Amino acid sequence: ESDGGLYVCMNTFLGFGREHVERHYRKTGQSVYMHLKRNVKEKSTGAAGGAVPRRKNGKVFLDEAKLVIFPDHFEIPLPNIEELPALVTIACDAVLNASSAYRKQEPDSWEEEIQVSKHARSLRQTDNGVRIPPSGWKCSKCEMRENLWLNLTDGAVLCGKWFFDGSGGNGHAIQHYRETNFPLAVKLGTITPDGADVYSFDEEEAVLDPHLADHLAHFGIDMLQMQKTENGHTDNEVRPRVSEWEVIQESGLKLKAVYGSGYTGIKNLGSSCYLGTTMQVLFSIPEFQRAYVGNLQRIFDYSPLDPTQDFATQMAKLGHGLLSGQHSKPPVKSELIEQVMKEERQHQQKGISPRMFKTLVSKGHPEFSSNRQQDAHEFLLHMINLVERNSAGSENPSDVFRFLVEERIQCCQSRKVRYTQRVDYLMQLPVPIEAATNREELIAYEAKRREAEEQRRAPPEPVRARIPFTACLQAFTEPDNVADFWSSALQAKSAGVKTSRFASFPEYLVLQIKKFTFGVDWVPKKLDVSIDVPDFLDLSRLRATGLQAGEEELPDLTPPIVIPEDTRAPEIDESSVMQLAEMGFPLEACRKAVYYTGNMGPEMAFNWIIAHMEEPESPRHPEARCPRSLKPAPQAEPRPVTPAGQPAPEESVSILTSMGFPRHQSIQALKSTNNNLERALDWIFTHPESEEGSEGASDMADTEPNDNAFSSANAHSDSTLSPDQDPVGPRIKDGPGRYELFAFISHMGTSTMSGRYVCHIKKEG
Repeated sequence: ESDGGLYVCMNTFLGFGREHVERHYRKTGQSVYMHLKRNVKEKSTGAAGGAVPRRKNGKVFLDEAKLVIFPDHFEIPLPNIEELPALVTIACDAVLNASSAYRKQEPDSWEEEIQVSKHARSLRQTDNGVRIPPSGWKCSKCEMRENLWLNLTDGAVLCGKWFFDGSGGNGHAIQHYRETNFPLAVKLGTITPDGADVYSFDEEEAVLDPHLADHLAHFGIDMLQMQKTENGHTDNEVRPRVSEWEVIQESGLKLKAVYGSGYTGIKNLGSSCYLGTTMQVLFSIPEFQRAYVGNLQRIFDYSPLDPTQDFATQMAKLGHGLLSGQHSKPPVKSELIEQVMKEERQHQQKGISPRMFKTLVSKGHPEFSSNRQQDAHEFLLHMINLVERNSAGSENPSDVFRFLVEERIQCCQSRKVRYTQRVDYLMQLPVPIEAATNREELIAYEAKRREAEEQRRAPPEPVRARIPFTACLQAFTEPDNVADFWSSALQAKSAGVKTSRFASFPEYLVLQIKKFTFGVDWVPKKLDVSIDVPDFLDLSRLRATGLQAGEEELPDLTPPIVIPEDTRAPEIDESSVMQLAEMGFPLEACRKAVYYTGNMGPEMAFNWIIAHMEEPESPRHPEARCPRSLKPAPQAEPRPVTPAGQPAPEESVSILTSMGFPRHQSIQALKSTNNNLERALDWIFTHPESEEGSEGASDMADTEPNDNAFSSANAHSDSTLSPDQDPVGPRIKDGPGRYELFAFISHMGTSTMSGRYVCHIKKEG
């Protein structure tokens, strides 16, 4: 629908806009393109030439297609059976009739038309005298009062199936169908004069019931008097109140529409607001703008032949779409446009749909590749990982988030300490519910809620716990107990506490309020709290200090290996062992993984290896000793040592070297990432220049600890800590620790598995 239309390469079937098709022709020499152009008309004006009229929402779309031969732009209108060879005509028809690539990839995200149930016309209802009250419903087989379904044959009120987020029920409705074969049920609370949610157990899908009013009247329900609610109470029982969703969007206020560079919306692709909000914030940061949009022409010129699979190209494309202003233009002041703008939807800008971007960044990820709602915090970390992996040899904009955390562990009995440092990208703040400033209100609300539930009345106006932000910060600074702490001073298990401080401060600090948690029944839930975040934040008092005068360090000893009494040779699934070994893992680690996962298969064993690479002190670490019959005689070779005094696990070094990386580079990567195998792999990809390090240096790295790896970490300056001071470490910048609120992303909704994300970004003050 753009002015220049779309050019489809008839060799690769990639699509290009008018400003990019010439570049593709020069790069590939492909000269035949199909040009597609859609013209939108308010009313039918007659189709000319090869235009194909289509109607939607009262508008007429005129689709034109023609072949264009480069470099002379020779045009052949379509269809053109007389002049074109048969094979070319077949190819053109196939392109024009093909389904969208995204409809093929994401069929679940496209709404299918609900069909009339085959049982609706012939449904027989039992004349048993059942009458359904207008409220106060409860499952007839349990205590559930939500997600209730009325069986349209016998009037049984039963709960639906259980969902992962804790909603749903105990599945009594489907159980009732299996016992009776009564096929149709309607969800209580969804009945309105316009219809209701009807489900067919036999057809296993949502259906339409044209005779629903008669079927409901059989049980004394008048559809014309019903209003849709969430909790089964009719609207006249509930006091009207403004929803969170309306508050966060500032509904009712006169807001000025903004257009132009940096003010372009992202369309929701189906539960994708976690992606849209995160990318809006990232491309409001100058470093991301400079890395991708500032280098746009260079990225496009050097993009591979299939740019759909190139991360830099798709990031540059998305950034240009958000920042160019080409997709966010104010409406033209003509009588026709002003007439159309009377409809509320016309006040919305067109925005962009980053489908190709979502397909690429979610490729191979079990969650982000789905059409389900996801966690914005997890997606941000996923994006940082992709940016780092694809920034080798170029500017890495995610450097602005990276900082060093100093962890201090103290043995409570000997009072000795150990200091370690690790790289992180965000600060997670706990929510201390006990610090609520309105505890009396909360107690009174809970009493009223229980009373209303017992008397089957509408619930009272909800009261939210108000937690001071300072209380969240205080909870972050409190010492945490270390589970199963082994004291090297006592050479025995003891009580230990851990505190965390900033060894450096990033340019942009990402804070996550930990509102998502697990209940005592392990069902994920969201804490319903209100926290006022300040506009300005000074964290300089949380700067790490390192080893203090008078403190004594814990000895650098590893815990003893506990050998099980049963010394019989365990049974090992050798086929699983060999499958893992073919992936490049050392044979011993594969045998251990299969053993500890109980011969549950190579997939479980693979996950075990990855999970235990980050636990160097665990007896189940792949480097730790196996049961006797699994482990060969120990090697006498000295083990490489990391800056913190902890040896780089030889098993991790072996895994990296088996992937083809030099031994010295593998050790450097593990040293720089606190022995984290996954981060070490990313470090290698983002530090190709370290491959040129001398072998002599690697020999020293194998045996000598580097005490100066974080020597500048506590310098109170705005300088870059590495790679200038530490050529093998990750690039760490340090600042004063004072911040101004720049953007925030809010999750609206009560469930961890649904809801909506909204972002607010400060621009131009």
